[in-house]
Amino acid sequence: MLYHLLYPLASSIKLFNIFKYLTFRTIYAMITALIVTFVLGPWIIRLLESLQARQIIRTDGPESHLKKQGTPTMGGVIILAGIVVPTLLWADLSNTYVWLTLFIIVGYGLIGFIDDYKKVVEKNPKGLSARQKMFWQMLLAGIFGAILYNMPGFSKELYFPFFKNIHPNLWIFFIPFVMLVIVGASNAVNLTDGLDGLAIGPVAINAATYLLFTYIAGNIKLATYLQIPYVVGAGELAVVCGALVGSGIGFLWYNSYPAEVFMGDVGSLSLGGGLGALAVITKQEILLVIVGGIFVIEALSVIFQVGSYKYRGKRIFRMAPIHHHFELKGVAEPKIIVRFWIITLILALVAISTLKMR
Repeated sequence: MLYHLLYPLASSIKLFNIFKYLTFRTIYAMITALIVTFVLGPWIIRLLESLQARQIIRTDGPESHLKKQGTPTMGGVIILAGIVVPTLLWADLSNTYVWLTLFIIVGYGLIGFIDDYKKVVEKNPKGLSARQKMFWQMLLAGIFGAILYNMPGFSKELYFPFFKNIHPNLWIFFIPFVMLVIVGASNAVNLTDGLDGLAIGPVAINAATYLLFTYIAGNIKLATYLQIPYVVGAGELAVVCGALVGSGIGFLWYNSYPAEVFMGDVGSLSLGGGLGALAVITKQEILLVIVGGIFVIEALSVIFQVGSYKYRGKRIFRMAPIHHHFELKGVAEPKIIVRFWIITLILALVAISTLKMR
């Protein structure tokens, strides 16, 4: 919005010429996101408390979690405001990729909001059924994939890190692949959101990593030099990533141990879906498995635990997702959280290093 209002004035007022620079708008999207979360955070938390939107703690979980009973949840609304407002202010709103990414973030946030609202406000323990949530997630991801599939010039090839000459064309299978990436990322982040700040820290690191990927993918000189796919217009998504990083850090102010508010499904589903959308547009889907390794491990721990118990009658972990396993082994919650952040940072550096290993 500011970009469209002020940049046209650059011809008469040279100061406004600065709005053409992507780096400037990305930085200020991040700062704006921080301001939005800091300003709206306390008000939204009070609103959630007045609505009695409080977290319900499972009695079969770690005993240390029982003290968290009654903590406000659905705080992902703070994150969504911190993403949407700065993006609308600082991004080039004529860019299709910006709207597509917001479509996934807001759409998945709405799915999570309805589920959370039914559970914690209406006191309906079922909320949305797993089948309903999956249906709507797949539908939105399918629409996203279909739009990209029909966009002229958008590649349907799959690119692999370390191998510059291997990029098979997915053709019609591109759409189900997109659905797999977005739905998988969304639910993996959702499973990770079990400790104070455990999910939002890695999400912010992932978003910062994809900020770099989007900037490079949208710059023909850098993309050609690093031998990665050049995606016309993808650079504008750096503004969205900046907003995502800023809102994540801002939310961490309230969600760090001991948490004043939890993000709920409205936050975790939207953040995971957004990361998946960014990975698809930048053609760095495989790298999401690396940089989002913590989310992958958390999801796999649940899959292996359920599979093992179903077919062998035995559990692999004391409890899944795996962060609960470490809790039950006596590792302090803050230590688990910070160690997962450190692992994510290392994985992000590994993912970035692959840009030169093609």
